[in-house]
Amino acid sequence: MQRHHYSSSSNSNISKLFSKYVDKNSIFSWNSVISELARTGDSEEALRAFSFMRKSALKPNRSSFPCTIKSCAALGDLISGKQAHQQAFIFGYASDLFVSSALIDMYSKCGRLDYARDMFDEIPQRNVVSWTSMINGYVQNNCPHEALLLFKKQLIEEMNVEEEVRLDGVAIVPVLTACSSASEFNYSRCVHGFVVKRGLVGELGVGNTLIDAYAKCGAVEISRKVFDEMDHKDVISWNSIIAVHAQRGFSAEAIAIFQLMLKSSEVEYNALTLSAVLLACAHSGTLRIGKGIHAQVMKMRLESNVFVGTSLIDMYCKCGRVNIAQRAFDRMDEKNIKSWSAMIAGYGAQGSAKEAIQVLSDMILSGIKPNSITFVSILSACCHTGLVDEGWHWFCTMQHKFNIQPCLEHYGCMVDLLGRAGHLKKAYDLILEMRVEPDFVIWCSLLASCRIHKNVELAEISARKLLELDPNNSGYYSLLSNVYADAGRWDDAKQTRLFMKNRGVVKSPGFSVVELKGKVHVFLAGDRQHPEQQKIYEYWEKLCVKLQEAGYVPSVSSVVHDVDEEEKGTSIRVHSEKLAVVFGLMSSTPRTVIQVMKNLRTCQDCHTAIKLISKITEREIVVRDPKRFHHFSCGSCSCGDYW
Repeated sequence: MQRHHYSSSSNSNISKLFSKYVDKNSIFSWNSVISELARTGDSEEALRAFSFMRKSALKPNRSSFPCTIKSCAALGDLISGKQAHQQAFIFGYASDLFVSSALIDMYSKCGRLDYARDMFDEIPQRNVVSWTSMINGYVQNNCPHEALLLFKKQLIEEMNVEEEVRLDGVAIVPVLTACSSASEFNYSRCVHGFVVKRGLVGELGVGNTLIDAYAKCGAVEISRKVFDEMDHKDVISWNSIIAVHAQRGFSAEAIAIFQLMLKSSEVEYNALTLSAVLLACAHSGTLRIGKGIHAQVMKMRLESNVFVGTSLIDMYCKCGRVNIAQRAFDRMDEKNIKSWSAMIAGYGAQGSAKEAIQVLSDMILSGIKPNSITFVSILSACCHTGLVDEGWHWFCTMQHKFNIQPCLEHYGCMVDLLGRAGHLKKAYDLILEMRVEPDFVIWCSLLASCRIHKNVELAEISARKLLELDPNNSGYYSLLSNVYADAGRWDDAKQTRLFMKNRGVVKSPGFSVVELKGKVHVFLAGDRQHPEQQKIYEYWEKLCVKLQEAGYVPSVSSVVHDVDEEEKGTSIRVHSEKLAVVFGLMSSTPRTVIQVMKNLRTCQDCHTAIKLISKITEREIVVRDPKRFHHFSCGSCSCGDYW
């Protein structure tokens, strides 16, 4: 066997072990030691023990090889694995079912699926372990379709034998994992049916994998049904269903499931549970609940945990508290690339590009190489503050110093950066030079910049591309219509909206969310459904008087141009973020920060109004839209009116 893995101290330890406890002349003693070392994860020691055993001139038996080969697999040691295979062949055990299954697993884990499949095909009479090893090999090497085809072949062969091969939960888990990787609903449904037919639905591992399989193909409601119907649940079950909802944007449901977990007392939550709940808090902007989870993190002394710490950074950044995120970052003993990237993205979303660049510089100095996601974060930070030269610098550095080729996200940031800064021709030229096909996000960035800088020609080019790629998105029609209206081309503006109506495209409603006392309140434009709607509008009317006294004049440029001025003013007065801010002001104590999350970009009028509201009420207001954060305080905004 290969010897470069093993130290002289290990040699001494094994010698003492055998001198004191083991009959060195008994193959059974050697096998027991090899098995125990492999079982406890001491793979290097297990291989050394096998080497010592061979030097003692003892002849190995069939029990000598499976654990030895398993140790090679654990180490990813292909050379030692081949040597063990050769030894098994010499002594006539290569065709033994357990030895051959171990060899299939070893070759798969060493990335040699061709060797594994050759081994599998040479087995004359396969058992469930052989099939499972090969299917699992395909799954581990990201070949889910091959795994499912092999499972189908297994079922066909099973039909042709007199004695049915009993597939257990262990054998089904890799099949369901393949369904999860393939993200095909029909695959998951068919295997689920098979599981029910074979009576395996009660198996804990099967249920946990089914949750993930359905979630990966978007069937979150079926994942929840599988979870609810499980007789027994462990911490993996709870973590999976919470993570499924958090990752899919069902934040309220994820938090509610966590609360059920606390009430059930079935299992204790762990670091992964808290990370999943923090993700839900980050997506929904529920800072109060996030702080409560942070308290649990501190109680469990998990702040230095790299996964939990990164989740805390992400949550605080997405709730607009980058200063607290920085403190959580500083308390981490170990930081990985995700931790650094989350901190960079957090500063970027706040419009603090210089701080984001400083974190990136510190990251590089610490010896961690930035990846593609890191550069998306830094380019986005430059975009939010209009740092064109810095953006170009990092775009070029990424390619030439770190050998990272730009992907759609990097190009999207650069097109947005150039376009919003007024360099529309450069932005368009960059799109034409892209090494990948531009998607709707890139063309939409250019169209939005054309609206800002009133470039009708490039707006029409962008809109044509967008209507080819995503014809049912109402935002593109609205943007183009406004470009025409700004240019005085009223007929074209009207035709664009008529074209949108005739195609049955419906504008997505804007909504805003505000969290108060742990409860989330949702507002639509002109909302009259809230239980306290009368008080909200009364408070708003009084505030409007103060706004007008402070010099506020409604900006109606963002409202459709064929509506009269009075109607335009009425329309923008009841935008969802205004109602959410008003409710936050009237329902909270003085000096409390108002936190609002909005699904659409903040319009110019709301931005102007909320700046003045922050001055009149002497309150800090944070608005998070899909692109960035706006921190309003004392009549100004952190974005510097560049958004």
